[in-house]
Amino acid sequence: MGVSIAKQRNEFIKESVEMSLFGKRKEVKKCCSCGGNCDTESMAKAESMKCEGASVKVLGSGCAKCKQLEAATKTALEQLGMDSTIDHITDLAQITSYGVMTTPALVVDGKVVSFGKVLKTEDVVKILQRVR
Repeated sequence: MGVSIAKQRNEFIKESVEMSLFGKRKEVKKCCSCGGNCDTESMAKAESMKCEGASVKVLGSGCAKCKQLEAATKTALEQLGMDSTIDHITDLAQITSYGVMTTPALVVDGKVVSFGKVLKTEDVVKILQRVR
């Protein structure tokens, strides 16, 4: 998922550069990381859902790396004696509402604490101790 978002962004930048270099004029719509497939209602819904559910969330498509991060996070929460409820967010609009461009990502109490890598259990423990 993170690759497709980066690819879309790179294509947008390339097109913008080509237009400025060759003097082409084109009306450019406001671009977001979903490639223009969102509307105001879906973004508002995604923004409001950031506050709902568990206070620990894994953002990602559900790939193997996302599942590894979720498992490491669950183990870390259990080691610390914290509530081990984790929300796994796969909706692209919700993921982008956090400003995340590379998954998997870990969100604790509404704050993105890691993105783009699979953390080991001990790394998640350190992050949770620092954040909480």
